Amino acid sequence: MRRGSVRSVSIAALVLALGVAACGGAQGPPERPAAETTPTRLPGAELFAVDSVWNAPLADDAPLDPSSPRLVAALAREAERERRARNGAWIQTASYSTPIYRVPADQPTVRVVLDNTRPWARTLSRALRAVPIPPDARPAAGTDAHLTIWQPSSDRLWELWRAHREGGEWHAAWGGAIERVSRSPGYYSPDSWPGARSYWGATATSLPVVAGTVTLAELERGRVDHALALNLPSLRANAYTAPAQRTDGADLDPDAIPAGARLRIDPRLDIRSLYLPRLTEQLALAAQRYGMIVRDQTHHSIGFFAEDPTPTGRNPFPALLDYRYPNEVLSRFPWRDVQVLRMDMQQGTGRPG
Repeated sequence: MRRGSVRSVSIAALVLALGVAACGGAQGPPERPAAETTPTRLPGAELFAVDSVWNAPLADDAPLDPSSPRLVAALAREAERERRARNGAWIQTASYSTPIYRVPADQPTVRVVLDNTRPWARTLSRALRAVPIPPDARPAAGTDAHLTIWQPSSDRLWELWRAHREGGEWHAAWGGAIERVSRSPGYYSPDSWPGARSYWGATATSLPVVAGTVTLAELERGRVDHALALNLPSLRANAYTAPAQRTDGADLDPDAIPAGARLRIDPRLDIRSLYLPRLTEQLALAAQRYGMIVRDQTHHSIGFFAEDPTPTGRNPFPALLDYRYPNEVLSRFPWRDVQVLRMDMQQGTGRPG
């Protein structure tokens, strides 16, 4: 699947559509928890299991991949190229991210027509027969048109790719459904839903599009307690690593990072001493504590993700960003201090034929 690229926009368009920032003063890094028999679920990390790849903090001595120095050098060069070109790194908010519709137990369900009619899509088609989509729901702006529906009362989540309404019915090109989402490992597998397959999901890695997305509540609190979703301009061809379940990477460069790679900022780096913008520091602290997981590719620039504010009826991001472009806010993100954790490489695409 081709992921949306960041478009050149005017300041006026930026004010209307893009931007993200943290509220309040700088917050301290999360303290290391004492040994516990049961992990604590932190605010902002209600989705997926507490010990999932998204919510579990990283050990300072987590083993690095032997290729880490080489891959990070290539990533840092790309980040510098984008900085000079003034087109990245970026934060997707009101376009090419996902709105999160949190629906009540009594939300009426509707059938979503799956436009993919191939035999291997039948089980997903059945999973989308009754989705509690609000009547005023709108997918994200952009060609990916993501839409996330979360029903806490039933502990279920649905996501759609290229969602749209046609003839009074909801349609999608692809998507996924997860039951017991609070205990999910944070990727699609046969355990996600009756009939589920590892190639489900609204991203090309089978990592949910909401995974690693910074929520509005986290921005208001000024702290992110989970790993970040990271999209790169291109991904390594015919190879991926857990937690990714598949890839559409096509980059033959041996220095291209594969889908699913888990990166983090060196735990020895004193992020506070860098005096970064508030949002940059917030993201950097999360990347240091929980990591960044390569979720997809943009074909354009490095990208982070924040919750699409469409369901709220307002867009707080431009003002919070002081009407600056996201790439300006992220221009000092410490890419050269990033590390790639040990990878368990899988060959092939992991996609159905």
